Amino acid sequence: MTENFEALARALPRILEGMGITLTLTLGGAALALVVAIVLGLMARAQKILIRGLARFVIEFFRGTSLVVQLFFLFFVLPLFGVELSPILVGILGLGLNYGAYGAEVVRGSLNSVPRGQWEATVALSMSPVHRMRRVIFPQAWALMLPSLDNLLILLLKGTAIVSFITMFDLTASLDKLRIDTDVFFAYSLGLILYFIIAYVLHLGMSALEIRAKHRLGQGGSMRKALAAPAPDSKGAGQLG
Repeated sequence: MTENFEALARALPRILEGMGITLTLTLGGAALALVVAIVLGLMARAQKILIRGLARFVIEFFRGTSLVVQLFFLFFVLPLFGVELSPILVGILGLGLNYGAYGAEVVRGSLNSVPRGQWEATVALSMSPVHRMRRVIFPQAWALMLPSLDNLLILLLKGTAIVSFITMFDLTASLDKLRIDTDVFFAYSLGLILYFIIAYVLHLGMSALEIRAKHRLGQGGSMRKALAAPAPDSKGAGQLG
């Protein structure tokens, strides 16, 4: 075991570098995916059939094709047409488009879940379509979509593990290198712990966004109240039986 920790100390700079690439891909891909999801989600609700049809085609195309094949296409095929992208840009682009397509359905479903009375009220107030979406509808839909976007963000983090196929040395690749110097149990146990920590931090961030969004709608307490430990129900304690 001592040899394993000595090997880990030697590999630490490489692992930190790989973790940096994984975080860059996760945050960059998530930012792009959010933009794609909102744009396609709004387009999928458009009145014009051409706009709605285009959105459906893009969503189904990226949901229905393999992320690995999409990355291979961006990395190996585009250069044949004179478009050569860096590996990190290919990773962000592939992850953003793929998970953005899934997110578009979350956005569309959340917009549809806003009570009909809210839509009718904005029409009665003669609000413009952009104004009603920005001030009334989207804030309510945003609070509804955050739990699902939280799930997609965790999936996107795990999806970054395949970027080694396009010559990138991410966290998984650095752990695989550590396996050669140690053993499979040590290297991949460390990998489970590191991925879990990153995923949990991301989840906490998304939970904070959800609490803030609901509080602004008057549907929950503030962040300070959420962080406070819940007080034990002393009235009900000891009354069982």
